[in-house]
Amino acid sequence: MSAQTIDINALFKIGYGLYVVTSKDDTRHNGLIVNTVTQLTNTPNRVAVTINKANYSHDVIKKTGIMNVCCLSEEAPFSVFRNFGFRSGKDEDKFADVPFWTSENGLAVPSQHINAFISLKVEQYVDFDTHGMFVCTLTEAKTINTVPTMTYTYYQDNVKPKPQPQKKKGFVCKICGYVYEGDVLPPDFVCPLCKHGAEDFEELK
Repeated sequence: MSAQTIDINALFKIGYGLYVVTSKDDTRHNGLIVNTVTQLTNTPNRVAVTINKANYSHDVIKKTGIMNVCCLSEEAPFSVFRNFGFRSGKDEDKFADVPFWTSENGLAVPSQHINAFISLKVEQYVDFDTHGMFVCTLTEAKTINTVPTMTYTYYQDNVKPKPQPQKKKGFVCKICGYVYEGDVLPPDFVCPLCKHGAEDFEELK
């Protein structure tokens, strides 16, 4: 198989939801953002959660054998992703400023920005080199509200901040609209289009 037969962009067409997976070590609650939660079977109900081994939560869940999957709703702001996704629970308390309650298994459930949660007990672990898959059974589940679940596509299109175009520095000719790019307009500059001088230029705003 040649590399030309694989369009890596095709993988981005696979639909994903976004979730906060919570766990708890010996001292505090923890959580991380994942998009790899899948229902495997319904008799019995089995759910698979795949987590990168580099994440602190991976080791905590492997040790404790329990987790909560909290389904983010479309109301979740970017601050939720910044808190749970861009820093390590090994070094920081991710629930320090997040209101939460605890489910029957003693793990945290955020009080805001989710539409359901599922408590899971790990029954099997599958090693995938860089990641570990936890195959789990349900111990508790509850619907919170009917707000649609946040998808990865919705996050990219509506939640993740867009890079702002860098504002050009320069001066524009008030006569013809020619733009001179630069921090300082030379006092003897002459517009190459309409031949007006520097006095007819104004700074870009």
